[in-house]
Amino acid sequence: MDAHARARQLIDAAHAADPNRAADGRPAELVYGERVEAWVARLVPAAAPHLRLAARAQHLERWLTPRATFPDGKAGYLAWRRSLYTKQAERARALALEAGVPAAEAAEIATWVSKTGLKTNPGTQALEDAACLVFLENEIGAFAAQHADYPREKFVDILRKTWRKMSPAAQSAALALDLPPAIAGLVREAVGG
Repeated sequence: MDAHARARQLIDAAHAADPNRAADGRPAELVYGERVEAWVARLVPAAAPHLRLAARAQHLERWLTPRATFPDGKAGYLAWRRSLYTKQAERARALALEAGVPAAEAAEIATWVSKTGLKTNPGTQALEDAACLVFLENEIGAFAAQHADYPREKFVDILRKTWRKMSPAAQSAALALDLPPAIAGLVREAVGG
């Protein structure tokens, strides 16, 4: 077995410890990692093996740092997110190195997972695009239900912010998604058409 396959096994084992479950009963982080990797493979068909590993490591052990461990509000949310990026990147790098992935590739994995160079680093952008598409395709309905108290304008603002983070290729993919009518209307409003 090569180093990339070993790293995939280590990442999946870490995901398997997630106590949260997806609709199919599997660990939620494992399902999420599969979805992000699938989107990266669609957006970057010639993706290097370590880019696919970085995609799979998105949200790595996120469940260990619950949102509630940081203060409420925007500042607390942003601090939580920055903390996650750092922890997830370092954990992904450590697992890659443990598996024998070359140090330069492990460092790139950490760069991408930490969201360093968004809009300027193609690997980071590919991961962000994939994460946004997973959100739109699989999570936005549950997010809307969880935040039913949000006014329409807040949802539209969230979608605008999501849209701005995406590359033109990811935006095109997003427009092709088969979204529930209410969500599709919010997306159309957010993107101006």
